[in-house]
Amino acid sequence: MTSSRIVLGVSGASGAVLGLAVARLLLAQNVETDLVVSPAAKLTLAQECSADAFDELCMLATRCHANQNVGASIASGSVPVSGMIVAPCSMRSLAAIAHGLDDNLLTRAASVQLKERRPLVLLTREAPLTLAHLRNMTLAAEMGAVIMPPVPPFYLGLRDISGIVDQIAARAVDQLRVCEPAAERWQPSEGQA
Repeated sequence: MTSSRIVLGVSGASGAVLGLAVARLLLAQNVETDLVVSPAAKLTLAQECSADAFDELCMLATRCHANQNVGASIASGSVPVSGMIVAPCSMRSLAAIAHGLDDNLLTRAASVQLKERRPLVLLTREAPLTLAHLRNMTLAAEMGAVIMPPVPPFYLGLRDISGIVDQIAARAVDQLRVCEPAAERWQPSEGQA
């Protein structure tokens, strides 16, 4: 399979480890990655992962873009990318994407995917959800985004958090269809239909 190019957005919701897992998988699959990280995500990476998690994330990416640089290449539909994942996707970023605010590079790059009819996968991270959250998810889905809360794959019987995170990241990457499927598949037991 030829190399693809994906935008990875990391916003400030809890679950920063999801962004790292997606970046690791994209690198392992030989997929070029354009990374954009919100200021809140930098704080969350440090609090939830490690003090050097942001640096690690940048090293995994092919290109890193400052979130305030709305003139970066990924802000234009003329730049050939295969889609975008926002992992995790905060409710603030979801709202900006759903309403087309384009007020920073992360939300602008997401809007570009929608206007160009490219895949946009949002690992929305919040619980419980308010009516505003649900309405914003509906708006984004109606425009073509895949709303993918990072739900643990209980059916696989995974026992450790890293296995759960890796499976969620693999399912998100699989939604883009840019490389061979990476997520572990459920296998029914003998005798089950």
